[in-house]
Amino acid sequence: MSDLWDDLENFARAPSSSTAAPGERGTIKAKANFNVSEDVAALRKAIEGIGTTEKTLIDILTHRSSSQKQAISKAYLETTNRILVNDLKGDTQGSLEDLLVALARPLAVNDAKWLIEAIKGAGTDNSILIEILASRTNKQIKELSAAYAEETKKTLIQKLKTEVSGDFGKAILLLAEGARDESTNVNADKAREDAKALYHAGEKKLGTDESKFIEILCKRSIPHLRQTILEYKNISGKTLQKSIEKEISGDLEELLVAIVKCVMSTPAYFAEKVYKSMKGAGTDETTLTRVMVSRGEIDMLDIRAEFKKLYQNSLFKEISSDVSGSYSDSLKMICGED
Repeated sequence: MSDLWDDLENFARAPSSSTAAPGERGTIKAKANFNVSEDVAALRKAIEGIGTTEKTLIDILTHRSSSQKQAISKAYLETTNRILVNDLKGDTQGSLEDLLVALARPLAVNDAKWLIEAIKGAGTDNSILIEILASRTNKQIKELSAAYAEETKKTLIQKLKTEVSGDFGKAILLLAEGARDESTNVNADKAREDAKALYHAGEKKLGTDESKFIEILCKRSIPHLRQTILEYKNISGKTLQKSIEKEISGDLEELLVAIVKCVMSTPAYFAEKVYKSMKGAGTDETTLTRVMVSRGEIDMLDIRAEFKKLYQNSLFKEISSDVSGSYSDSLKMICGED
């Protein structure tokens, strides 16, 4: 991995999938000649028949855009008086159920549900908070916050204030506001100033001024931060990621490193997530499902390319050798052969 994060020369001007609109770099695309009533009839036949025809469910849910699937869900409810997601839950199980249910829901509702899951019960799963809030755009954060409020009748910010604290809490709450600067103009002098401020708040200081890292990394625009990361390497001789890992610890370290990775390449960040979910004994199917569904319509083509570059193997082949059955078939449909 370190080669990617050290290779700083070309990335400052490279396009970032954080600005990609759904459908542009995704593998899940809108179906041409989409016929909602045909899809509803096919889904009903697959679900209502003796034994569920999983192939039909997989084929429809992995080959329709999010807006098309919402039209299907609406028509399904009008036709059957039943909720499609509930029927999928009743007819499938395990990881396949989780995957198909997530594919049938709007992206923002998925993010809200995953955050609810991460926050509920004793202790908060900070790694999910970090993954979602470090990688989503302002627009996506606004949408997931609205979905969260609709699901829970509380605002996400209100809930987070009771769950996270300290410097990590401050950073998470800043990200949850969805108010990152979105200007695309980069002022190299200002980027250099920020790089110097980070250097003096960490490497150059006895003790670390975490608040400076939080302010810069959680508020500045993505293009500005790309330039800042370049300037930082010039000033300090090491990457910002390495400095954060040396100077900061715990959840805040994990969060700031995730932001730096997403600034540099959101697809590479998720390629690493997917790889780690399949590496070693047993598969973390929850993470694998979350990443494949949340990125399928956004930047899966780029994640596939980064995966191959980082791990010298195709993501499709890795999925084939790691998971099996209908769950594997669904993931391979989302991934597509590369």
